[in-house]
Amino acid sequence: MRVPWKLVGLAGLAGVAATGVVVARKRRAQHDYEPDELRERLHRRLADVSAHRAEAAVGPATVAYTETFENQAPPKPPR
Repeated sequence: MRVPWKLVGLAGLAGVAATGVVVARKRRAQHDYEPDELRERLHRRLADVSAHRAEAAVGPATVAYTETFENQAPPKPPR
């Protein structure tokens, strides 16, 4: 049985090209934001998650624990 090396090579090239497209799209999505804008979005998402957890908490101890960390200032970025 002969191995169709041309087809194996073409399949390999197609796989490499597809992987490159996926990586390029991910990198493009990451670089669309300025650092300050990205930091603001992440802090907003964290606040949303914290608020959702506080609403879903079952008991005063969990709510008090969550409120303690919500009142803290966000950490300063490294210089």
